[in-house]
Amino acid sequence: MGRIAFARSGDKGGNSNVGIWTDNPQAWPWLRSFLSTERLTELLPEAAAGTVLRHEFPHLRAVHFVLPGLLGRGGSSNLRLDSIGKAVSEYLRARIVEVPVELLDHH
Repeated sequence: MGRIAFARSGDKGGNSNVGIWTDNPQAWPWLRSFLSTERLTELLPEAAAGTVLRHEFPHLRAVHFVLPGLLGRGGSSNLRLDSIGKAVSEYLRARIVEVPVELLDHH
C-alpha cells in the first residue's frame, strides 16, 4: 500500500490513531473505498478485538482511524512490539494489497 499512500500514526494513553492519505487525485476513490473498517481489521488483526472509528477527509484525500484500547492501558503497560503506536502507520503501508496498476504509475 505504501506505493500509493502515505501514513502517520500516534497514541494517547491506550488509544492509537492512524491517518492514511494519497497525493494522487486518481487514487483517492480507490483508497476511500478500499480502507473500510473491515479492511483495516484484516490488515491489522489486533484492531478487530476493539472498536474502530473511521473518518474521511476528502479535501485531504485521507482516511483516519481511531483505535481505542489498541495499546491496552498505555505504552508502558503492554507487550506489543510497538507499545506506543508510532509504527502502526508503517506497518499498514508495508502490507501487500492489490492496487489498480494504473495508480502505480503516479510515483
